[in-house]
Amino acid sequence: MIDIHKREVADFGAFDTLATMVAVIQPSGECLFANTAFENVLRLSRRAVQRGNLLDWFADSASLTDAVAGVARNAYSSSRLEAQLRCGARPHEELLPVHVIVSQMEQAGGHSGAVLVELIENAQQTRQDREERTLDQVQATKELTRNLAHEIKNPLGGIRGAAQLLAMELDDPEMNEYTQVIIHEVDRLQSLVDRLLAPHRHAQVVGDVNIHEICERVRMIIMAEYPRGLTVERDYDASLPDFRGDREQLIQAVLNIVQNAAQALHARIAAGDAVIVLRTRVARQVTLSKQRWRLALELHVEDNGPGVPVEILDRIFYPLVSGRDGGTGLGLTLAQTIAQQHQGMIDCESEPGRTDFRMTLPLP
Repeated sequence: MIDIHKREVADFGAFDTLATMVAVIQPSGECLFANTAFENVLRLSRRAVQRGNLLDWFADSASLTDAVAGVARNAYSSSRLEAQLRCGARPHEELLPVHVIVSQMEQAGGHSGAVLVELIENAQQTRQDREERTLDQVQATKELTRNLAHEIKNPLGGIRGAAQLLAMELDDPEMNEYTQVIIHEVDRLQSLVDRLLAPHRHAQVVGDVNIHEICERVRMIIMAEYPRGLTVERDYDASLPDFRGDREQLIQAVLNIVQNAAQALHARIAAGDAVIVLRTRVARQVTLSKQRWRLALELHVEDNGPGVPVEILDRIFYPLVSGRDGGTGLGLTLAQTIAQQHQGMIDCESEPGRTDFRMTLPLP
């Protein structure tokens, strides 16, 4: 006789690769399968979870019971709702707010009418929504900026040339001074446009890259620029493997983030207690640009500065958005563009006393 538990693992084992909690239940709530993420959150073994009724693990199961029944009888193909999951061996100890997705399943493992229940922690759902929104916005902004830069670049040459010809025809020194102002401002705009177009001008030079070599290179540059008042701490995960990427581009991206942090720390540097932490970690089952990756690396650049102003936090990666007087607002935009060219992304969490820029890149 085939062991029922082994058969269920074989039928639904693919759900163990997901980072979200997934369970397969009967319309009555009997749990046929719970994946590893579910076990970890409930802090119980799979067998313990599967011995009971999944609906009992919710603080108010009435809405979920109705949703499961409706999906099971084919009233609708799926349903979404908010709920509170009881966690721990004593279910009343801790309540975890979750977003619940109830979906139909084809008959699997001999279980007809089975229903798939997916639970996403509200904090995780909020983060995923923010990441997707950021990626879409950055992509649209990048295309707009690139097209606009090309449109600006073309007439700049004509304006500069005309100003130079005019300067040659004018004998009045005062009038010549005006033409020099025109030329100077055109050159400044040209430099700005070149920076906007920089990530798109050169093809990537792809090779094996070690993230810690990049961090050390950036650390050396920053310490040379700020020899006093700033400490750059390292917290590396030595198990991180090499990956394929453009080393010089990634150095530029990380340097832009670290320089941004250092510039925000000017008051603490003057006081002598400024700290930047470079931290690397492995992340598992990560979604980037709507694609799922089994492994990814996370590089955190954390500082003890005043934090990003709340009013620009959601726009910090947009071109020309800066929280610093005299800032161009291009450094983080270019860093995000480079990360996206490596199928990754950068996000930011900030509060007074702690700002954390996290670059996430997929690993092979």
